[in-house]
Amino acid sequence: MFRKGFGLAGFGSACFAAMMVSGPGAASANVLVPHRAVYDLELKDASDRSGISGMYGRMVYEFNGSACEGYTVSFRFVTQVNTGEETRMTDQQTTTYEDMKSGNFRFLTRSFTDEKLDKEVRGTAHDDKTGVKVELTAPDKREVELAASRFPTEHMVEVIDRAKKGESFFEARIFDGSDSGDKTLITSTFVGKSRKPSADEPDAGKAGKLGTENYWPVTISYFNDDKSGDALPIYRMSFKLYENGITRDLTMDYGDFVLSGKLADLEVFKSEECK
Repeated sequence: MFRKGFGLAGFGSACFAAMMVSGPGAASANVLVPHRAVYDLELKDASDRSGISGMYGRMVYEFNGSACEGYTVSFRFVTQVNTGEETRMTDQQTTTYEDMKSGNFRFLTRSFTDEKLDKEVRGTAHDDKTGVKVELTAPDKREVELAASRFPTEHMVEVIDRAKKGESFFEARIFDGSDSGDKTLITSTFVGKSRKPSADEPDAGKAGKLGTENYWPVTISYFNDDKSGDALPIYRMSFKLYENGITRDLTMDYGDFVLSGKLADLEVFKSEECK
């Protein structure tokens, strides 16, 4: 039912030919701040087809590292789902490591339902001359050759770079290791003009000093990277993005249901300077 958001970093989510970090991209990567963000989740809307009568939960996103040492992300997405007939708990736990200098990416995702392991996906990916080579070790051992793609932090760097330049729309192919870890996704990103928070934004106060600073409203739509011709995204995520990579006020649209995520707690860690 659920997939990662942002990549986010990204959040989960923000959420996307591989881009090596150099020039302006390197500058943006250096300002991404290590942090831990906690979001309270609740059901915003659900169609009859979803079979969901209620849902709430919590998402925890921890981002660490630096442009020179690589970035690690720990992500946990826990929800309690009420179908009207039963209640079940889903728990997705993901850890990743991304080295943008070498073009390497490691990923591990475990998905649980009512504390029982449903699925584990583990592997590595790296840029090569022809695209992205993925080596999976779970649920089975195999290698996959995919088209050139960005990894999640690469994609966030590009979103910030383009937002600074005033570019409002761009597309990108991404690989984030989600689902079965054997495919890429096409993303369409819309970035609104920088703005200050209004008085009626409930989670702005949880952002500390950032609560009064400008942000960009961002929406990223994710599409299957195939020739099916399906024009509808499989997932859409909207959020408010700060220049340092922190996000708040999330909306996660899965088609049949929509979740909102409000920032409940934010801890900013000390950034490490590249040697």
